[in-house]
Amino acid sequence: MARHAVPMKFKSVSRGDVPSGRNGKHKKVVSAILADLEQLKDGAALKIPLQALGDSKENVRSALNRATRKVGHTVSTAADEQFFYVWNVKEQ
Repeated sequence: MARHAVPMKFKSVSRGDVPSGRNGKHKKVVSAILADLEQLKDGAALKIPLQALGDSKENVRSALNRATRKVGHTVSTAADEQFFYVWNVKEQ
């Protein structure tokens, strides 16, 4: 059976030119939260204005959950009408 060449619809690039890693839209805020959590004293929580999240608290919470699981860090979150709270959870 002969295969007929069909023109490609998309361009191709060398795999070496393909960016590796993922820089999602929440990377900036999640990185900032993680950096602040590193400096947070025991018994304290970060109080982040919802407006500073750049997206819904649910989406940022999900991104934060993925990032903390990846590095083996346990955090907890809460929210009210104006703020998103994040704190470190001690391993038992």
